[in-house]
Amino acid sequence: MAHTPSGGVQLTEFVKRPGLGREGRPLKVRANFFEVLTLPQQDLHHYDVTITPDVPPALNRRIFQQFEDMFRADLSNIRTVFDGRKNIFAPKPLPFGDARTFELTLPEDDGITSSKRPPRNFVLKIKKAGTIRMEVLHRFLDSKQGLTNDCLTAIMALDVLIRHKPSMEHTTVGRSFYTPQGSKPLFGGVEVWQGYYQSARPTPRKMMINIDLSATAFYEGGQLIQMVAKVLNKRNVDELRRGLNDRDRVKLEKAIKNLKICVTHRGETTKKRRFKIMKLTQTPANHTNFDAGDQGGTMDVATYFNRQYNTRLGFAALPCVVVRKNVFLPMEVCEVIPGQRHIRKLNDRQTADMIKFTCQQPQMRANKIRQGLDILNYRGNEYMQQFGMRVATDMTVVDARVLPVPTLNYHASSTDASFVPNGGVWNLRGKRVATGATLGSWAVIAFDREDDLRMNTIKGFIQELTVTCSDTGMNIMNKTPPIMHANPQGDIENALKQAWLRAGNAAKAQPQLILCILPNTGVPLYAEIKRVSDTVIGVATQCVQKKHTLRPNKQYCANVCLKINVKLGGMNSFLKATDIPFISDRPTILMGADVTHPAPGASNNSRPSIASLCASMDAKASRYAASIRVQAGKEEIIVDLANMAKELLKTFYQTCGRKPERILFYRDGVSEGQFSAVLNSEIKAVKAACTALDAQYKPTITFVVVQKRHHTRFFPMNKNESDRSGNCLPGTVVESTIIHPTEFDFYLQSHPGLQGTSRPTHYHVLYDENNFNADSLQTLSYNLCYLYARCTRVVSLVPPVYYADLVCSRARFHSRGENWSDTESSEEGTGSAASFGVVKPDLQKVMYFM
Repeated sequence: MAHTPSGGVQLTEFVKRPGLGREGRPLKVRANFFEVLTLPQQDLHHYDVTITPDVPPALNRRIFQQFEDMFRADLSNIRTVFDGRKNIFAPKPLPFGDARTFELTLPEDDGITSSKRPPRNFVLKIKKAGTIRMEVLHRFLDSKQGLTNDCLTAIMALDVLIRHKPSMEHTTVGRSFYTPQGSKPLFGGVEVWQGYYQSARPTPRKMMINIDLSATAFYEGGQLIQMVAKVLNKRNVDELRRGLNDRDRVKLEKAIKNLKICVTHRGETTKKRRFKIMKLTQTPANHTNFDAGDQGGTMDVATYFNRQYNTRLGFAALPCVVVRKNVFLPMEVCEVIPGQRHIRKLNDRQTADMIKFTCQQPQMRANKIRQGLDILNYRGNEYMQQFGMRVATDMTVVDARVLPVPTLNYHASSTDASFVPNGGVWNLRGKRVATGATLGSWAVIAFDREDDLRMNTIKGFIQELTVTCSDTGMNIMNKTPPIMHANPQGDIENALKQAWLRAGNAAKAQPQLILCILPNTGVPLYAEIKRVSDTVIGVATQCVQKKHTLRPNKQYCANVCLKINVKLGGMNSFLKATDIPFISDRPTILMGADVTHPAPGASNNSRPSIASLCASMDAKASRYAASIRVQAGKEEIIVDLANMAKELLKTFYQTCGRKPERILFYRDGVSEGQFSAVLNSEIKAVKAACTALDAQYKPTITFVVVQKRHHTRFFPMNKNESDRSGNCLPGTVVESTIIHPTEFDFYLQSHPGLQGTSRPTHYHVLYDENNFNADSLQTLSYNLCYLYARCTRVVSLVPPVYYADLVCSRARFHSRGENWSDTESSEEGTGSAASFGVVKPDLQKVMYFM
C-alpha cells in the first residue's frame, strides 16, 4: 500500500499516517528521547576499514585507538568514529585521497599474550566508501522523500558517532555499554552490571536519541577459587579442600569453560599472563602428572609448585584448569579477569535476582536515565563537537491521550452484568461467565504419594473448585471425579492414559479434562503432561500447584475456572458491539501470528523455530483457534502461512456459517529491517489462502506489526496522572513527536503497571485495505486488550498476539527428545522438527493452550 502524495514522491512502501486521533483525554507525558538540537550541516565521509588479522570488535577498538594516537598528524587531527567492525565516518575528507594502508604494533598489555609471544602487528586498509549527504536525511525527516539507503547510512553514521566514545571507554554489548559502578552480585559467581542503551531515531522533522537502562550479567572478577565455591553453592572455600565428586566437576567445567584468567604465583614483577580455560583435568592437582623435563622428569602439579615456587597448595584435591595442551594450573593461583560477559542462560535463582535489579519504579528509572546522560556527557564529547552535533539534556515531553474504557459484559444473571472497569482491573465477585461450558467427564491425578490425609485435602479442594465453577456459571455435572495418584518421576504418559480411562468409565462419556496436581513448579513434569495430553491423548489438562490445594482460596479457584471454561469451549466475557464496531458490523476475523526461535547459544543448530497463528472464531472475538508449524531454525518469515490461514478460515466458517469479509492481522516479533520481507511474503500467503478456498474470495486485509522489544518508556508528569505503580494510566496512546516521520505507527500502553516501569506496545501498520483511521485502530486495539480470557485485568498487547505467543511456548513442550531437567541445559534437547507431536484436531478448535 504505497501512498503517493500529489507531488508524486513515494514516501513509504507501507501505510502513510492517516492523520492524528482525537478520542480520549489529552495529557502530556515524558518519553526517554532526547532531541538532537543540531545535526552535522556538512556532508559526512564514509570509509571502509579492513583490519588484518581478523580480531573481535573490542580488540579492533584498541587497535583503532592506537592508530589514532600514532597517525594523528597524517589524519590532520580530524576525529573519525569507528563502529568496531568495518565502518569509519569522518566530518571532513581524510587527507590521503581514496585509500591508504597503515601498519601498527599493539603494545604488550592487550591480554591474551604470553611473555614469549612477540608484540602483535596489524594492518589497517582504509578505503573511501562514499559521501553521506546530510540534506537527504533532512528531506526524509521533513516528509519530502522516502527512506533511501543514503538515509539509512546517515542514521547509522549518527549511531556510530554517539556510541564511539563510550565504546572506547566501557564494555559494550550490542547498542549498550556497561559500567561496573553499582553492580550487584547474583547467585553463583555472577554479577549484574548497569548499562545504558542509546540509539539514534528518526522522528518527524528531527532526529532523537533514545536512551534507556539495560542490564547484563558478568562473571565476578577475583579469585577463581571463590567463584568455584559460589558455582557449586558451597558455604565457603574450605568445603572445597576435600575435592569434588564427578557431578560437581562436570557442572563446574561447564560453568567456567572459556573464562579468561590470569595467574598470581609469579609475583607482581612479571606482567600477569592471561589464559583462557579450555577444560578441567579429570584428576586432582596432586594426581595430575606431567613431564617437567629438566626439573626432574614426571611429577604431579602439587609437587611441582612446591619445588618450583615454594608454594604448598591448600586445594591440591581440586582438579587443575587446562589452558593449553599440557599446561595445568592449580585453581588457587588463578584470578578471574573482571568484565567478562556471562553468556550462558541464567538459572531460576539468578533470573529472579536479575529481575529484582532491573525492576525499577518509573521515577527511579527516569532519574537513572538522567544519570546515564551525565556518564555519556554529549556536551564534552570532542567527537560530537567536531561533527557539529548537539543533543538536549532534558527528556522530551510528548502529547498523549488516555483512551476511554470500554464496557465489559458477563452473563446477564451476574450482579453488574455490564460495567466499565476502573484502573484496568476488576474481580469476579458476583460475576458469571458469558457462556459456561459443561463439564461431565473428568478425572484428577495427584503427582505425589498416597495417604488418607492427602486424599481428604484433595477432596476438599475439588469441592471448593466445583462450587466456585458452578457459582461462576459453568455447568459441573459430576462433582466427585475419580482421583488417582502417580509418581512424578514415573511413566507420566501411562498415568495420564489411566486417568483418561477412569474419567471415561466414571461418566460413561468421552473425557473432557484431566486436572493435574503438581508437587512444584519444575518444567520437566509440566512439559511431559502437556506433550502427552495435547499430542497423544487429545484431552484438555489443567495443572495446579499442590500448595494451592492445601487451603483452597476462592480467588485462586475463580482464576482456574476462567482457564477451564475456555479450554472446554466456553466464553468468559465480551465487549458490547459498539465497542468493537469493526468486528461486529461485518464478519471479521482477527489473526495473531508469532515465531519463536531456539534460545541463543543453543548447542544444537538444527533446532527448529516454531510459528503459530491464532484466529478469532466468532463475532465477539472472544474465542480463538490455533495452528502451529515447526520450521527451519532462525527463519523469521512464516513458511507455511497459507495453509495455516486456510485451516483457520475454514474453522471460522464452520463456527459462524459465514466467511470473514475482513481480516485484521497482528504480527508479533518482526524488527524494522524485516518489515518488507515479512509483509510481502505473508500478505501473499494470506491472499493465497483465500483464493485456495474460492477463486472469487477476496476479503480486505490489514497487516499490523506489534513490537514489545524496544526501548521506549513513558513517565507521568505528575502523580495524579499515574496509576498505583507510578506508571502512566492504562489506555495511554502516543502518536506524535517520537514516532516515524511519515508512517502509521503509535505506542499504546494498555495495561496498568504491576512493578517496575511498564513497556508500551508499538503498533506499526504495514498494509491496510480497510481504511482505518488513527482513532478506529487505536480504540479497537485498546478495547481488545480487555478480552484476554486468562485474567481479570487489561493486558499489554492484543489477545490474538498474546495467544499466538502462548501457543509457541506450549509447542516447545511437544517435542519428545527435549531435556527439560536442568535450567542451564534446557536449550540442549535434540528437538528436531521430526520429534514434535501434532496437537489433536479436537483440541485445535478450543483454547487448549490457556
